[in-house]
Amino acid sequence: MRPQLQSLALAAFLLAAACGGSPEPASESSAGDRWWRHIEFLASDDMKGRETGSPEHHKAAEYVAGQFQELGLKEAGTSGYLQPLDLVTRRLIEDESSLSLVRDGKETPLTLGEQAVLRQVGDSGQPLEAEMVFVGYGMQVPELEYDDFAGLVTKGKILVMLQGAPPEIPGALASHYQSSDESRKRFERSGAIAYVYIPNPRLTEIPWERAAEFRFQTSMDLADPALAIGLPTAKASVRVNPEHAEMLFDSSGHSFEEILALDREKKPLPKFALPRKLRAKVTLEQANATSENVVAILPGTDPDLADEYVLLSAHLDHIGVGKPVNGDTINNGAMDNASGVATLIEVARALREGEAPRRSVLLLACTGEEKGLLGSRYYSERPTVEMGQVVANVNLDMFLPIVPLTVARGYGLDESDIADRLRAAAGPMGVAVQPDPEPERNIFIRSDQYNFIRKGVPALFLGFGYEADSPEEKVFDEWFHTRYHSPSDDLEQPVDKEAAAKFNELMLTLTRELADDEARPQWREDSFFRRFAAGAQ
Repeated sequence: MRPQLQSLALAAFLLAAACGGSPEPASESSAGDRWWRHIEFLASDDMKGRETGSPEHHKAAEYVAGQFQELGLKEAGTSGYLQPLDLVTRRLIEDESSLSLVRDGKETPLTLGEQAVLRQVGDSGQPLEAEMVFVGYGMQVPELEYDDFAGLVTKGKILVMLQGAPPEIPGALASHYQSSDESRKRFERSGAIAYVYIPNPRLTEIPWERAAEFRFQTSMDLADPALAIGLPTAKASVRVNPEHAEMLFDSSGHSFEEILALDREKKPLPKFALPRKLRAKVTLEQANATSENVVAILPGTDPDLADEYVLLSAHLDHIGVGKPVNGDTINNGAMDNASGVATLIEVARALREGEAPRRSVLLLACTGEEKGLLGSRYYSERPTVEMGQVVANVNLDMFLPIVPLTVARGYGLDESDIADRLRAAAGPMGVAVQPDPEPERNIFIRSDQYNFIRKGVPALFLGFGYEADSPEEKVFDEWFHTRYHSPSDDLEQPVDKEAAAKFNELMLTLTRELADDEARPQWREDSFFRRFAAGAQ
């Protein structure tokens, strides 16, 4: 036993002793309290927001490893429970960067932070200037012969695109073709040198003022070039405040107001050259870092099924320390996503204390989710078990127990028969099950499950749901507006611990359904993602 894990295991033992040991069976409220105690550790101010690669993230990883060890789970990392991965980091030096529009030799500087932001992409310190072309949503979907680039000259240009997808493209296809890998391929095929992204007000989750602060965060990518997810040929990446986007379209024959109206009305967007150039200089500070996934296995008992795995995942990292918000700089990440990691631990505990499952259960606390799903990508490409033996993935990311659990939302619900197991688990608990009501937000590809989907693994991203126009919807909207990626996602916020305990029970039952069923979960016949199970990449 490594010294760090010895101390963590001892601390956990003393904590359990102080609370009268681990009650069995646990009441719902005490189960919620036990879940919350993990969050109190992981989301404390001392953890400084668990930035990927930071000492505090390492401390969090050791804590989770210590919990797995206390439960007697099998080590499944490359260094005990840990799987280290190397990263390249980039930080924007905004004082040495600039952005402006140029027309007829006249330059109009843009105010960084207010009108636009530069992302941590490009050739540091190398100025660029090029013509812009509006490419609508910037989508190409070969299956439907849809191509926003058709008839446009894009080589050597700067692409300007609006967040969203054409209404005629089904949600699954739209999500896939907006993923990082597909966006990179599309950008490289276009021959463009940079791109400008305009957030769609209709799809906005958090205010521009708060989103703009993210430009000061350190961006990261996997150091292994074969696994990197960035846009290596992009010389700049710009995000424009939609309130100021009209300046791009002035004198083009079109207006941004027109573009937004067409989007709202679900009508085709025009594509056209813009009558001005973009001039930019991006200055970056680059360094190297290392972070860790945490991986454990609860072995199955069935001789015929034990070498198959049900993968439960949640990301451990958050976004670290940022600009002050009401005097607070620490983005604690209590719900995003200490909550999900705490559930992994508690589900593993319940499985350990009950009858062992027939299949093995693989537990993965990922690093680098906030940096682009880096830890799950690394694990999917450098797995410690055979990926072909992973039969299902249930991922937790910010499941939000901030209202009573009456509705469970399954992102990807219609894609595989995991939905049948979820309904079987939820029904007796009086919990309704609903699919993603807003597929245009692409949530199904925005968390760690997507890297396992790309390896053919049927997956579900599970969280709390609510009915449209309900009081619960208002609670969720307010949470996203005020707490998402903010210091107020902390230990002081209202949380329904009984609802969290009920959710953990649902996760436990679903995991058992997946682990004990003789049949492997399968993609639906009509699912777009079924192609990955057949080996298509």
